[in-house]
Amino acid sequence: MEDRSAIYNFLDWASGVVWGPVLLILLVGTGVYLTLRLGFLQFKALPYALKLAFVPSKQQKDEQGDISHYQALTTALAATIGTGNIAGVATAVFLGGPGAVFWMWVTAVFGMATKYAEAVLAVKYRITDHQGQMAGGPMYYLERGLKAKWLGVLFALFGAFAAFGIGNMVQSNSVSDVMETTFSVPTWVTGIILTFFAGLVLLGGIKSIGRVTAFFVPIMALFYVIGALIIIILNFELVPDAFGTIFSDAFTANAVGGGLLGTVVRYGVARGVFSNEAGLGSAPIAAAAARTDYPGRQALVSMTQVLIDTIIVCSMTGLTIVMAGQYNGNLDGADLTTTSFEHFLGNTGAYIVTIGLIFFAFSTIVGWSYYGEKCFGYLTGQRGLGLYKIVFVLFVLVGAIAHLDTVWKFADVMNGLMAFPNLIGLLLLSGVVASETNKFLQVAKTEQKEAKKRQTG
Repeated sequence: MEDRSAIYNFLDWASGVVWGPVLLILLVGTGVYLTLRLGFLQFKALPYALKLAFVPSKQQKDEQGDISHYQALTTALAATIGTGNIAGVATAVFLGGPGAVFWMWVTAVFGMATKYAEAVLAVKYRITDHQGQMAGGPMYYLERGLKAKWLGVLFALFGAFAAFGIGNMVQSNSVSDVMETTFSVPTWVTGIILTFFAGLVLLGGIKSIGRVTAFFVPIMALFYVIGALIIIILNFELVPDAFGTIFSDAFTANAVGGGLLGTVVRYGVARGVFSNEAGLGSAPIAAAAARTDYPGRQALVSMTQVLIDTIIVCSMTGLTIVMAGQYNGNLDGADLTTTSFEHFLGNTGAYIVTIGLIFFAFSTIVGWSYYGEKCFGYLTGQRGLGLYKIVFVLFVLVGAIAHLDTVWKFADVMNGLMAFPNLIGLLLLSGVVASETNKFLQVAKTEQKEAKKRQTG
């Protein structure tokens, strides 16, 4: 027991170091730098990006890749819309105060530029593996673009480990815990059911994952967002004060124990990144599989992921928690979110959070399985992928029945370590991102002019 405690304490210390000021400044700073270098692209091109994401294109069927723009987006969203949207936001508000929500928004705004740049490089430097499937992501643009294979290996190593933690066991553990608390379902029963359904989806590969997430993600996100919107609409008189509290607290601090402004910023930025993963390098692995002709086209689609995950879904959680006003108590994580929803909707509110958490966690398992597989394939030369999938699926059951305090901390460290090589690549290859962006924007202008001519002619 002492050894376990020592390991946990070490990982807790390591997590504090990895997710300290250096990484948080690097994450936000990279987003700010890319925003300036790309001329505030995330604002100018957002309407066009949303059109690309949600309006099917006949032309796209003939382009190189494994899945559509929309499926690549939903696969990435499946991985990012997870427990962070429910438990992570609540933890940020509990530890950092309501102002942490504002800093989550700031992180998301600049994170859109980061996510765009990741996807540009992922598509540009992707390869076709021996199975005829697309493989891409930070490990490939670090090796092929930056000529620094050692950084690519580091990223893939951290990513392969992180997939088993944050993308697998901690998700199934969250589901089994909430099912036992809310519906009195034994953890082993939940584990077996999750393992079965995860196996059905994951063993079918990226095309199977893409089909499932394309159907699954919109339903689960809408279910949760509509629940939160009902609370906001029925209690609209509380909304102005909630926004006022968020904005004022963002600069004055109301964290636990009095808090400091730095605490508010830290937890807002850290949990924002934890939720939308901008800068961690995970989502571009899915973007690389998309059928697309220009890197910039898929990158605009990928950019909308941050908008949906943080600006929309996380905001619903944060606003509801602040409106309920129970964040100064002893509740944290999913319990705080559940209690806040219950405050307004009774048992129905608890069921909304519980069901939302189940869907969000399962979708994260599905998305991260692909990320882990691609990282593992990069390290092994695409060998042993079948075995990796089987082991990954089995660990879903392990996570559901185990106590995971140490695993949580280990996954947190691995997740943070993924960001360092990825951010180095983004900064040093920003010239490539700018060049590809200018190239695509010229093409997009020509396409839009031709479309207008067809409409008027």
